[in-house]
Amino acid sequence: MREPGFWHGPSSLNSHLLKPLAALYGAIAAKRLQRSGLNAGIPVLCVGNYHVGGAGKTPTVLALSKLLRDLGETPVVLSRGYGGRLHGPVRVDPARHAASDVGDEPLMLASQLPVVVARKRADGVPLARAQGATVILMDDGFQSPAVTKDASLIVIDSHRGLGNGQVFPAGPLRAPLTPQLARTDALVIVGNGTAAETVAAEIAAQGKPVLRAHLKPDDAQLASLRGKRVLAFAGIGDPARFFNTLQASGIAVVRRRAFADHHPYTQGEIESLHAEAKREGLALVTTEKDLARLRHGGSLPDWAQQIVPFAVTLEFDDAALLREFVSGRLFKARERRAG
Repeated sequence: MREPGFWHGPSSLNSHLLKPLAALYGAIAAKRLQRSGLNAGIPVLCVGNYHVGGAGKTPTVLALSKLLRDLGETPVVLSRGYGGRLHGPVRVDPARHAASDVGDEPLMLASQLPVVVARKRADGVPLARAQGATVILMDDGFQSPAVTKDASLIVIDSHRGLGNGQVFPAGPLRAPLTPQLARTDALVIVGNGTAAETVAAEIAAQGKPVLRAHLKPDDAQLASLRGKRVLAFAGIGDPARFFNTLQASGIAVVRRRAFADHHPYTQGEIESLHAEAKREGLALVTTEKDLARLRHGGSLPDWAQQIVPFAVTLEFDDAALLREFVSGRLFKARERRAG
């Protein structure tokens, strides 16, 4: 879906008219948050956000998976597989599955670590454990009570913040903010903006860690784009963040094309973008998640071969604090189960 503009602007008539629906939705969501879920039998770390749309969850999942492996753990990602047709549970196979089967984020993540997709998340737990998981890393699902979480790390973009702060559909929040804050174990703020500072202060006041992080482009790909003029396109939760990251990296973004989140590109759309880029002598650049939606059987079709993926990793300003938090949560989770 494409987010309505009034979600990220000042108070408007649209948001005001939708407040009764938002109140009903928020009451149901808040009550749902209180339900108990399945005990997975192993530690469960959840990466989520307070609102719909993008904030940086996928890079956070990848960063956490690397940390967990450094700690000697075997993480397996559990995802609902948004946008995919398979209900699961199924282990994602990049050589066999497409984004239309399992979703673009699981397909992208599966190139680096085991990923299980299950429309009902609790159904995916046994398969994740069968893959040798010592830790389940949930990609999204913070508001879902299906599986009990041992720690929830909430990602927020420092420039977008929480938009107008209203609950869906009057705004982007998935549930009222107060009960979401109460269930947050750590806050991850991506970027150097100031829009998340109010939330950061509330989390810090509860004695919970606030982790600052930034997106770092892949050095090799960055070097290949230096000096080039580009046409950048993206169908993610926040395309502007991608475009701004390119520009902040010194890349000349001449043309921008934004699509709805999880947009299923057609061959005709890509060929049209290619033609536009060729006319103006531009390189065609997109995100890794967008490129995942173009893969078929593990490879790109001929008409998508010339697209340059712009890979980024999430780097934490205080990696030691993150390591201490994760290690402590794993220890406590196992201590509770042993007792």
